[in-house]
Amino acid sequence: MFAEVTYATSPGSERPNEDLVIAGPSWVVVLDGATAAAGVDSGCAHDVRWLVTRLGGALAARLGVDGDTPLAGVLEGAIEETVAAHGGGCDLGNPDSPSATVAMVRAGRGRVEYLVLGDSPVMLSLVGGGVEVVADDRLERLPGGRPYTVELVRRMRNVPGGFWVAGARPEAASHGVSGAVDVRAVRAVGACTDGVARLVDWYGWSWDDLATALDGKGPHAVIEAVRELEGVRGPVRGKRHDDATAAWGRLRAPTR
Repeated sequence: MFAEVTYATSPGSERPNEDLVIAGPSWVVVLDGATAAAGVDSGCAHDVRWLVTRLGGALAARLGVDGDTPLAGVLEGAIEETVAAHGGGCDLGNPDSPSATVAMVRAGRGRVEYLVLGDSPVMLSLVGGGVEVVADDRLERLPGGRPYTVELVRRMRNVPGGFWVAGARPEAASHGVSGAVDVRAVRAVGACTDGVARLVDWYGWSWDDLATALDGKGPHAVIEAVRELEGVRGPVRGKRHDDATAAWGRLRAPTR
């Protein structure tokens, strides 16, 4: 169980924020909706924000009452529910159908479980010092290297040998990077979207730096640091400012 959970989220532009963060007494989830490329027909009547909100609600409903089902099963069920909510007017076979990355952490029953699907990492701050990072880097390892074409991303999304995200295929949940560690080894956990991970990926921070800032200054200050560096140094690629979300949960000391 958590002693405290703090989080912050900030849109990257005047567009609606397509990130979502939700938390309960023993779990934290961070979602990052995949902004549709200009001119791409998703085949869906719903936008990315709808997908993120529906998926987040389905995850919260399950995590709030079910501490036994593995996180992959929780995510699979939430995707199935979201797929059903689309109705019959959406072409869910379209590879550009709305999707999102997922970072999930749950503490209980003597362990800390995690699942990462897509480029929203989880951080485990260890009792003995240091940070264990759980990341899914498959999007960074597509054929040919960056910059990727829209067609390449479409072809490699949610297929073996490509990368996996939560959208219209429930089986994607089984392809997440998942596991568990003894709760006695972990003092705090964090999760963030790639809009915050820019600090490490682009701007020279270490994961220890990020965890220390989240623990000491809090998620809002971390997002302010991202915005300052984006303004001074600009983006390495893509959007100048991305939606940015971070969550930090301190665990209760285990009873003996």
